[in-house]
Amino acid sequence: MIRHDFNFEPTYGYDLNALLNVKAPAPPMGFERFWRETYELTLQVPLNVTSRQIDPPWPGFEHLDVWEVEFDSLGDARIGGWLTRPKGASPRRGVVVSHGYGARGAPDAAIPGPPAVGIFPCARGLARSESPEYSNDVWRHVIQGIESKETYCHRFCVCDLFSATSALIVLAPEVGGCIDYVGGSFGGGIGALTIPWESRFRRAYLDVPSFGQHSLRLTMACVGSGESVRRMYQKNPEIYESLKYFDSATASLFTTTPAFVAAALFDPAVPPPGQFAVYNALRCEKQLFVRQAAHYPSPADPEESASALKMLDTWFA
Repeated sequence: MIRHDFNFEPTYGYDLNALLNVKAPAPPMGFERFWRETYELTLQVPLNVTSRQIDPPWPGFEHLDVWEVEFDSLGDARIGGWLTRPKGASPRRGVVVSHGYGARGAPDAAIPGPPAVGIFPCARGLARSESPEYSNDVWRHVIQGIESKETYCHRFCVCDLFSATSALIVLAPEVGGCIDYVGGSFGGGIGALTIPWESRFRRAYLDVPSFGQHSLRLTMACVGSGESVRRMYQKNPEIYESLKYFDSATASLFTTTPAFVAAALFDPAVPPPGQFAVYNALRCEKQLFVRQAAHYPSPADPEESASALKMLDTWFA
């Protein structure tokens, strides 16, 4: 048993068997049409890609060439991030890598699987994509525009991943036929909302995905961004009507891209029932890795991380 100091139980009373039986909410009317139209609208936006190579100031990047990149996305947003490429190699694979709700201050020095060109976009409003239109405060960001499915911030965060995929192909056209997706927590949930509509993805890795099973999530206290949504829902229950279109488990019912999901039994930030609902909803080729805990220290962390990486090397091979 993991000792903790929360005033709630981060297993939420679910054991593994119960977690494997959590269902996804049925899609609301027009769910698929809404997302396919959003995808098409995003692809029509001129990217205006720019890039400049930099000397990475972070340790562990000696094997990589790194560029700062920017591109446009739906809603007049300018998205910033990084592109990495292994030195002295000609990878034939690209990876779109998202981030957690803590955003990112740098690209990752390693990407699961074979050598790849990686693009690391920052979701609008955060880190290198800061703008006056979007809050960089996570607790505000997660509820911005939530009153309508057309205006909700998370709709546009998905668009940013569509645009990042297009920008990757512009910057590294040789990988256009083989693009994978990697994202954890926020990036896992936004990724689950993205991959059903993004036909250019070959395989995906969703690590402890957020935003799953809102009908349960809105009843569960947590220390993550979901708490901000839960508190707003208590004051304005009508927001559930728009949240139905941003349920990562519901979206997973439409996923055909093979997906590897890591889900945790204990998680104070992203309630486990929502994570497992994403995996359970998948009707495609899929694989599950069960973490003992996430968003919290666990004695099993080093061994679990090594096991997951070994499985992912095979998954993406």
